[in-house]
Amino acid sequence: MTIVKDVIYPAPRQIEVFKTSVDLTDRRWVVLPSGCSRRLRERIQDGAKRLGPYVNRELEISPVVPHAGGLFVELILVKRGIPDQGYRLAFTNETRRIEASSEAGLLYGYQALAQWIETYRSKPIAFAIEDAPDFSVRGVMLDVSRCKVPTMATCKHLIDHLAGLRINQIQLYIEHTFAFSAHPIVWADSSPFTHAEILELDQYCKDRFIELVPNLNSFGHVERYLRHPEYRYLAECPDMENCSTLAPNQTSLRFLKELYDEYLPNFSSSLFNVGCDETYELGKGRSKKRADQMGTTAVYLEFLKKIHKLVLKRGRRMQFWGDIILHQPELITQLPKDLIALNWGYEANHPFDKQCPAFAEAGVDFYVCPGTSAWCSITGRTDNCLANLENAARNGQKHGASGYLITDWGDGGHYQVLPISYLGFAAGAGYSWSLASNRDADLASVISRHFFADQTRGLGQFILDLGRTPNRISGIQRGNQSAIHRLLFCLHQPKDLAKVSSVQFTRAHAWLDKLASGVVEAQPRCRDRDLVMHEFQHTLDMARYALDRGCAVKAGKADTRQLQLRRGALRESHQEQWLARNRLGGLRESSTYLL
Repeated sequence: MTIVKDVIYPAPRQIEVFKTSVDLTDRRWVVLPSGCSRRLRERIQDGAKRLGPYVNRELEISPVVPHAGGLFVELILVKRGIPDQGYRLAFTNETRRIEASSEAGLLYGYQALAQWIETYRSKPIAFAIEDAPDFSVRGVMLDVSRCKVPTMATCKHLIDHLAGLRINQIQLYIEHTFAFSAHPIVWADSSPFTHAEILELDQYCKDRFIELVPNLNSFGHVERYLRHPEYRYLAECPDMENCSTLAPNQTSLRFLKELYDEYLPNFSSSLFNVGCDETYELGKGRSKKRADQMGTTAVYLEFLKKIHKLVLKRGRRMQFWGDIILHQPELITQLPKDLIALNWGYEANHPFDKQCPAFAEAGVDFYVCPGTSAWCSITGRTDNCLANLENAARNGQKHGASGYLITDWGDGGHYQVLPISYLGFAAGAGYSWSLASNRDADLASVISRHFFADQTRGLGQFILDLGRTPNRISGIQRGNQSAIHRLLFCLHQPKDLAKVSSVQFTRAHAWLDKLASGVVEAQPRCRDRDLVMHEFQHTLDMARYALDRGCAVKAGKADTRQLQLRRGALRESHQEQWLARNRLGGLRESSTYLL
């Protein structure tokens, strides 16, 4: 089984490896099922071009088995006997075929075969696979509202990588970063996604068997609108300085209707995530009287149902974050039965085991939504990330979740560089495909090969170890934050660091020095390798600065001249690496955290 985990990822449920090798002499035809879609043909053709150098010949595609030249592999659609997205693969001297009941299954089988050939090249070991996913929906949600809005090139780069991990749903978390025609004041400085860009990404995802699901927060987290005087009339608490929650009334519904009518036509998906999490001010302002009468959660549910009607009229199935309704689980039975609840939680010990049954027993469809643990961390939080992802997969599967959505947030200025999230993407993709087969995967190898084309395992191991840096600073850890992030941004008085010894700072520095010396031995061959190495150096510099700032704060010298100079250099480095993958909008706001 070890060899399989090293070669194919996500690892399949069942694999049989034979003692013989497959003779590929003159085998050059990849035969597609008759009448297959354009997108399957293009994906297989792209894969055939990449595999050619590994087998020392050009592979060609055809809808029939040609008379001349040998068969490399035949893709066959079957009507029954194989679960949706599953596949049967046999690659021996006698039989070389991939069978599936869907085109997605054929693609996933071909991806598994391609990984095998990339490892064993022109003399592959014969093998056979039967495989299917634990979760029919395996998604990633990217925060593109907390300052950092990726360029189109970055979006497509990441979509390609996620497609290779069999991710089949992507969401872009939008608060204010879509260019609504009537609201330019809201998105003016954010470099938002345009209508044309969303249409382009929607097609790009669809061509890779990924559904781009519209995501627009519609109740809480509307602060980017409400901070402007022109929109205060929509607020639950209009006199509050930092209000973020819409008032649950007809005026807000008319506002949402206008947004939905312009936003949703840019997506081909039949789903729509309306958000509606963390409605902090609900019941404290315009809805207080009603909340006092019937309860705040009941007021929430009442407005959620009205939003649901808006969504239903526009031909979509509504997703929503499930945190608020869980305040009174007995109300879950009153939810419309066609909703999808998104049960989120980001700590290792999040109570998915208690929350999942609340939705399941009420007959409400739900996803489990863990996270990458990359945000508010700088370095990542490896152990929390893996435990949180495993916890969600285990309990989601146990209690019948239909989907698994890996969230990647950008709280606190979105200071983590993109590769810090790769651990969560890779591990979550494996756990959601087959937890039993991928729980003990060699993630260092997976990340190195899949994201960096690095055969040394070096960069993958670097990410795993970097995310264990915060473990060396005990006593200041908090939920949803790493010790490094807290040292950098949150702790300002000697008393804040009373539980941290100078020995801890010294050991953490030594750990970072060890990582820095090891990362230079990696051999990435990815197109963005120079940028990746710069991002990792920047992350090491940020972590070292955080440790030194912590030492200074503990000694009562929080802002020495030397620290000021280093902080200025970090701002410049932050800006440089930011603009390599992301748009200008949001950079100034993010940089203010380091002033």
